Amino acid sequence: MQTATQRVEPKVERSEDRVQSGLEQLAQAQTKVTEVYQERYAQAAQRYLDAVRAASEPLRDEPFRVTSPLDVLRDVSSYWVDFTQRSILFWDTLRQRGNNWVEHEKAGKPPLLDFDWQMVADARTFERPVNYALVRIVPPEGIQTDPELRPFVIIDPRAGHGPGIGGFKQDSQVGVALKAGHPVYCVIFFPEPMPEQTLADVSRAEAEFLRIVGGRHPKTRKPVLFGNCQGGWASMLVGAMEPDLVGPIVINGAPMSYWAGNDGENPMRYAGGMLGGAWPALLASDLGAGTFDGAYLVENFEYLNPANTYFDKYYTLFSKIDTEPERFLEFERWWGGFFLMNRQEIRWIVENLFVGNNLADGDAEWSEGRAFDLRAVKSPIILFASLGDNITPPQQAFNWVADLYPTTEALKANGQVIVGLMHESVGHLGIFVSGSVAKREYTQITDLIGYIEHLPPGLYGMQVEEQSDNGSVRYDVLLTERRVEDLQVLQRYSRKDEMPFQAVEKTSEALVSAYETFVHPAMTATVTPTGAAMRRAMHPQRAQRWAVSDLNPFLWPLKGMADMARANRVSRNSDGPMTMMEQWTAAVTSASWDLYRDLRDATVENTFFRTYGPAGIGMAVEEKEAVPEELNDVRNAPPVKDALTHIEEGDATRGMVRAALLLMKAGTGRRRLSTMKRARELVGKEIGLLDMPAEVAQAIIREQSYIVDFEPVKALTALPKLLRTSADRRRLLDLLDRVEGRIEANEKQVTLMSEIRRLLSDGDTSRKTEAEPITVTLADGKAEVRSEAMVRQRSARHARDTRRTRANP
Repeated sequence: MQTATQRVEPKVERSEDRVQSGLEQLAQAQTKVTEVYQERYAQAAQRYLDAVRAASEPLRDEPFRVTSPLDVLRDVSSYWVDFTQRSILFWDTLRQRGNNWVEHEKAGKPPLLDFDWQMVADARTFERPVNYALVRIVPPEGIQTDPELRPFVIIDPRAGHGPGIGGFKQDSQVGVALKAGHPVYCVIFFPEPMPEQTLADVSRAEAEFLRIVGGRHPKTRKPVLFGNCQGGWASMLVGAMEPDLVGPIVINGAPMSYWAGNDGENPMRYAGGMLGGAWPALLASDLGAGTFDGAYLVENFEYLNPANTYFDKYYTLFSKIDTEPERFLEFERWWGGFFLMNRQEIRWIVENLFVGNNLADGDAEWSEGRAFDLRAVKSPIILFASLGDNITPPQQAFNWVADLYPTTEALKANGQVIVGLMHESVGHLGIFVSGSVAKREYTQITDLIGYIEHLPPGLYGMQVEEQSDNGSVRYDVLLTERRVEDLQVLQRYSRKDEMPFQAVEKTSEALVSAYETFVHPAMTATVTPTGAAMRRAMHPQRAQRWAVSDLNPFLWPLKGMADMARANRVSRNSDGPMTMMEQWTAAVTSASWDLYRDLRDATVENTFFRTYGPAGIGMAVEEKEAVPEELNDVRNAPPVKDALTHIEEGDATRGMVRAALLLMKAGTGRRRLSTMKRARELVGKEIGLLDMPAEVAQAIIREQSYIVDFEPVKALTALPKLLRTSADRRRLLDLLDRVEGRIEANEKQVTLMSEIRRLLSDGDTSRKTEAEPITVTLADGKAEVRSEAMVRQRSARHARDTRRTRANP
């Protein structure tokens, strides 16, 4: 009896300790939530006061230039005439927006590409039909494309709007690729989904598009896949489903890790929890007779910034009415095109991505028992995100890498190359439509594509450097090796604030089950397609457009009034008191909307963590009972293990690749695109990789990078066994001579080149290797290349440098 008691007591104590620990965590979390809430309220109030103070500065610092009542009368008179004319022109511009929307609807909502295009394949005719198509971009006059250059395929987001954002203007992803000579294709989609189509069907169709593009360009490497926003994860799904069809993948502003974000910066990540999970999307689909209206998604975007939605963009148009309408109308043509999804598609997206965050975990199934595995993607990946993006923050764009690969070594063992590029300020839409981003970032990304497949596996940070050259600006790309562990700096609280989202997922599952059981059958029986179409027509996003168009007879006189106003424009005094009062009112109005947004977001965030935080912490405490899964020894991963068994085997190409990787590892961990270009010009053809299929070249680089990473000493000493003949050794020595002096090298690389020369020099190489033991230092500082010959070389070099210094003090 005593023994039994002794056995039970420790378990009770552990359980009590666990509960006590959970209660302490809960108390700390609730205290932190309260502190953050109070801090955010104070910051919001301070920002509002600062904005009002800044708006009032001109009124205080520069007194009204009024010398008589006549001056006041003139200023008021000219201002009100101008105000009236601007008002007429403003409403006429909104009328034109409405007319454009009506005409676009009548035309079937074609893609808003700023380029001519030709249909290549219509997936509505496929065995499993979907509302997608592949089109070829016709190069504009004066631009020639080379069919033997690898093609680019661009997938735009299907997130409420229509296709075309990747080629919305000449300075765009499409324009940049065309100017570089690449054939360009776009994946477009039609307004209404095919019956019963699924996201898996869409991925199959996109894979078939890539197969078609590859067949049209058989002499090139695999197509480059550009994915924008939601098109980014769509591109990754294709890469996971059919990795052999895909070349490098570039995903721009693409949410991949949906729970990620920072408090006070990313309010959209709380939407799923505040709505109770996925059931509102199912309700909206049922109200649409089985189709989900993309206008709801657009409304969510506008919800984020009410100042811009309800005031700023309209005041900008009003205040610049003589120059702004063209830009305003062009953007509104795309922003006002609302596309539909079916119930299965939106349910998969919400449950697996927004609420479940299953993609990075490998739990997003595309058919029963078969999930998308992002580790299957073997192509290099470029991630482009921005710190100014509050729709897809950098955490959501990058954290999936850390979810998928717990360590840098695990990423390398899978043979993956990932390059991350971070913009400092551009917003979400600016990533796709900004002309300056297209000229700077996308031009450099396109340039890098030709070299990225020859990078050894790893995580790289990409930085675009701007350099002035005789009055002109030129760019260079700097790649810096990073560690997966470094991604933690993007997120506060070490991602502990993601725990409540697990409770959101469980809540969503329960509510969806209840909805499907009790509500869905009734909705299916009562909602008709005609009623659904009427509800869509009356959605505020549509109503504000057709109501202010020529469909409204009360607005028919507006065009004539606008023509009269343009013909008799009166300019106002831009420094007059009335104009200054208008600008002050506009600034304060915008600041008031921002104050409302900040207080609203703080309240929503506080409510979210108080609602789901306790359950999230409780679930985390329960999970501590499970035995943590031990990380696999990366050295024993099959590709690494296989490579290490072939250290002394290989041909001259492998030997030269190994020598190049050893020299890279001895460097600073930085690579410049301009340097890679020079190296390719100097020695690229002789190494032999350029003439191989991309997958063969990548396999060689992966194999040799594993050997260099895990056995650098053996990798170096075994070089003579890969370069068996004098001709092969002489060829590598000639390459080193050609490179040295033309490409910047540090002391370790110079020393390593000398050591390679010694190993490959004529004579008894094996005897020299035994007599002069070698150790190797690479960029991580673990060891250093040392031999007697090297020490003698260093001493001689030091003496020579000393003599030069004395001769030229």
